[in-house]
Amino acid sequence: MAQKSSQKVLRLARRHGSVSRQAVYAAGIHTQALSRMVRDGALERVAPGQYRVPQAPVTEHHGLAVVASAAPKAVVCLLSALSFHQIGTQLPHAIWIAIDRRARRPTLDYPPLHVVRFSGPALTEGIETHEIEGQVVQVFSVAKTIADLFKYRNKIGLDVALEALRDAWRLRRFAMAEIHRYARICRVERVMTPYLEALAA
Repeated sequence: MAQKSSQKVLRLARRHGSVSRQAVYAAGIHTQALSRMVRDGALERVAPGQYRVPQAPVTEHHGLAVVASAAPKAVVCLLSALSFHQIGTQLPHAIWIAIDRRARRPTLDYPPLHVVRFSGPALTEGIETHEIEGQVVQVFSVAKTIADLFKYRNKIGLDVALEALRDAWRLRRFAMAEIHRYARICRVERVMTPYLEALAA
């Protein structure tokens, strides 16, 4: 019986790249199987309630998949969204996520997190969904990320926001109407307008 449960868990983990305690429970498998499999070396724990097969391939965005599994409502934002979209030169050491102002902060041993609290349309607009290692990951779009960078320019640096704006425009990763919309949502239209006018000139 234990072997059968282990085989089911491994199938789930291989299909999706990793498996959560909730997914195991939903599949009708006792979650004690996870502890036993970790002890036997068949699985490794990568975050609270999240497990993967030790030999499973790890993508460059593995950390995003781990975070999305632990905090499915979180949205990858700011420097991590820039890095995901391959805009600019920032390589953040922590994963930047946006969560609701009233939401509990995710607790993860790995990867390190930088949590920013958004509300209203600033949290719900401009979200793209991507599948990474079988996990659905929410990431803000390029245009929304740039507007967010201008909103957080005092914390992140205006130079980072400007580099991202110029790089994304050069690569044609956003339309002017789109970025104006997100500038309004993030309440930075007045700040961004001179830079946008200079780009379009």
